[in-house]
This record gives sequence, C-alpha cells and structure tokens, in this order.
Amino acid sequence: MLDLTYNSPKPKVIAGAKHDWELVIGLEVHAQVATKAKLFSGASTLFGSEPNSNVAFVDAGMPGMLPVINEACVAQAVRTGLGLKAQINLNSAFDRKNYFYPDLPQGYQISQLYHPIVGEGEVLVEMGNGMARLVRIERIHLEQDAGKSIHDMDPNMSFVDLNRTGVALMEIVSRPDIRGADEAAAFVLKLRQILRYLGTCDGNMQNGSMRADVNVSVCRPGDYERYQATQDFGELGTRCEIKNMNSTRFIQMAIDVEARRQIAILEDGGTITQETRLFDPDKNETRSMRSKEEAHDYRYFPDPDLLPLEIEQAWVDDIAATLPELPDAKKARFIAEFSLSDYDASVLTAEVANAAYFEQVANGRDGKLAANWVINELFGRLKKDDRDITDSPVTPDQLGKIVGLITKGDISGKIAKDLFEIVYTTGGDPEALVEERGMKQVTDTGAIETAVDAVIADNPDQVEKAKANPKLAGWFVGQVMKATGGKANPAVVNKLVVEKLGL
Repeated sequence: MLDLTYNSPKPKVIAGAKHDWELVIGLEVHAQVATKAKLFSGASTLFGSEPNSNVAFVDAGMPGMLPVINEACVAQAVRTGLGLKAQINLNSAFDRKNYFYPDLPQGYQISQLYHPIVGEGEVLVEMGNGMARLVRIERIHLEQDAGKSIHDMDPNMSFVDLNRTGVALMEIVSRPDIRGADEAAAFVLKLRQILRYLGTCDGNMQNGSMRADVNVSVCRPGDYERYQATQDFGELGTRCEIKNMNSTRFIQMAIDVEARRQIAILEDGGTITQETRLFDPDKNETRSMRSKEEAHDYRYFPDPDLLPLEIEQAWVDDIAATLPELPDAKKARFIAEFSLSDYDASVLTAEVANAAYFEQVANGRDGKLAANWVINELFGRLKKDDRDITDSPVTPDQLGKIVGLITKGDISGKIAKDLFEIVYTTGGDPEALVEERGMKQVTDTGAIETAVDAVIADNPDQVEKAKANPKLAGWFVGQVMKATGGKANPAVVNKLVVEKLGL
C-alpha cells in the first residue's frame, strides 16, 4: 500500500546548518507540444533544421501579420490535462507578456496568464520503499517559445536563431508540494513519462523539448504545516527561481546548492531577496540573473488579435476516449496479470516502447520468465551496445519464441543464452535454429542416466565426498551437463544424481 502524503516523513536536515530546515520546491515545467506546426503559424517545428529556416512572417513579427491558433496544439494541451486528471477549462484566453529581447522579434510573448486552458491536476510520484508523493498541479497554460541567442560562434557578436520562435509550449506549474531535490527529479521524470505515454511531448531535455524553472525556498519545521492549513505562502520563506534547467541531475545539484546558500544567509541574520538565478554546473553555484519580476512588470493585457478560446465538452470527451493506458495503470496491470514484482513492472513501464515490447514477448507465455529475459538479457545487452528498444536486433517475436522454447523444456537456460546471442548477432528464427544446430535439450531419461552413471563411475573419490557433504552433488550435475554439451535437462540430471548417490 502506498503512503500518499504531501509532507516528507521527517523534516529535511541540511548538513552543516545550525538549525533544522525544510526545503520547499515548486516547478514550472516547459514542455514543447508535439505538433508539426507552431502555435500560431504553419512553420515547421522540426529540430535540427538550418538556423532561421523554420520562420513564418508572424513568427518574425512582421507588420500586419496575425496569429491563427493551431487546433492541434490546443488538443494536445487538453490531452495532457486529461492525463494529469486536471480540470479542462472550456473557456480560456491569450494574453500578451511584454518584454524585449533580441530573440523575441514581436516584442511580446503570447501566453495565458489569467485564463489558462487547464486547471488543477495531480501527479503521483513514487519514491520507493512503498512511499509516494502526490504533487498537485496548479495549472497548465499554452504559450509561445522564444528564439535562441548564440554567443559562442564569434568573439565579438551574438547570433539569433528564430527557429524556436512561436513553437508551442505547455507550462505545467506545480504547487509547492515538493520537499527535496530527489523528489523534484522524480517529479520531472514522472511528468516526462506521462507526457511521452500521451504523445504530447517527446520529453527530450537535451534538445530543449522539456526544461524546468525551479522555485526554491527554505522554512523552519512546522511552517509548511501552517501553510497547508492557511494557504499563506508567507509561511514558506522567500523563494528564488532557478531558470532553464535541462537535466534532472542539474536540478538536484541546483536545489542543493541554492538551499545551502539561503540557509547560510538566514543563519547569519540576513534576508533572502526574491530573484531569478542561474545555475552554473561547472562552479556548482547559483548566481543572480535579475530581480524577480511580478505580473505587472510584464504589462500583461488580453491579446487583441485573438478571440477568447472556447471549446466544447463533446470535443474534450472525444479526446478523453482516445487516451492510452497510462504508466500507473499499466504498471498495476502488469503486476496483476503477469505476477511481476513492483521493481520489474516499473522497469518495463518506464517507456512506452519498453512496455509494448514486453507485452508482445509475454503474450500467451510465462510473464515472469518473459520479464526476466527482457530486463536482464535484452536490456542489458542493448545498454552495453548503447542502443534502445526501438533499435533492438531481436524482435519481440524472436525473444518470445526463445521464452517459449525454455518453457516447453526444449532448451535449457544456458542453451537459451547461446541461442539469444546467435539471434542478436545474425538473426534467424529461434525454433528453426534449435533444430538446424542440434541445440534441443536432451530429455530422454535413459540417455541422461547413462551419462550420470559414467560420471559417478569415473569419480569414486568425489562420490565419497558428496555422501559426506550432499552440497557437493552439484559438482556431478556440472560434469554431466559438460559431458552432454549442456543439452541435458538440468532438473532430470539433478534428480538422477541425488537418487544414484543416495542423498
């Protein structure tokens, strides 16, 4: 049974601090919407294109160009909200967030401050040892991405690539329910997993498809409980925002160093200034970027070029009907249907492709044995070769046949590993290979008994030792297997050895 709590079991203690402190963390995750075209134009969203090649006139801020909403982006936002068990707002609206930067040619960003398309939802984050944290989602809104400034191509100039300008983002804002760096990383990974299952974001943090702004504050034990009762954010301490984190490892590092920075200031009698900071992983420090802006600093106002967005409940229901089985439900089903451990089910459902592959292997076969072969043999070999499941040389049908051959007793585990290696490197039908190469397991009791008798007769000294110490019977089993080229049925060999040695 999972313990679904908002609070950590014990207050977080920061090593080296004079007092006990608790971490309070909220995340704003920017997830690129998986669509072929941008939010308000038909320009391509293809990653890796030549700089400034995926730019429509409206993206470049050309005079007289009007935005036209991309219905597919709206559908993906709704789909994401449904996947996070969130409220879908049938009426939402776009606002202009005004600021000036070289890679923002319009001079403003179209976003949704006042009326987001998705309201409150939740993400269940499993932390191991039967513990899970329910992180509440405050809202999800659609907005445009900005371009990219490039500062390392010339010592005297910066360059601007507008390919990302206008790309649709979902900003997924959590409540300050996260209480540690490990929980923050786990939340991002779980959110990424759900989005990938839904097909609404590819989750590629390295390519910028998913990145997070991390809000960090510290408070004394008991303050968080008072916040829960009063919803007074003043109980949580002054927060600082760390911008544009693109890896879970950096998120953890940044939270730890920022928490220590804030605690050191507070314990020296200082105060925390609310500001935006950047994390430098090389120096393992955060540094001030700018004072934290408020909504009025951006002079938000309703976008005059876009009507309020109104969607119908029937359309939302149609999207809901197409939702896939999500990770938590799939994991629970794998445990129930295939008698898997919690760990094995977690590994197999971590990625959509992994789960689909396993189900094909396990179809009509021993689920636990299939899981063992997928996780240990296949995943282990793919990792060694730096490949993923989509690039596997062994198809689900091939691995399924290997599992089937083991279950039927046609091959032993050792032979199965040899067979797997052949299929992995050269391909072929496992069942045909077993016949062609004479790999079929020997199950003829008479033939095995002959081999056992021969080994016993040739090793009288070992016989006496085994009678004195029955654990040494394994030596005879090994010798028989060696004598039969590993083809003898191990269970039959073991039974005969025990009988003939009188153990």
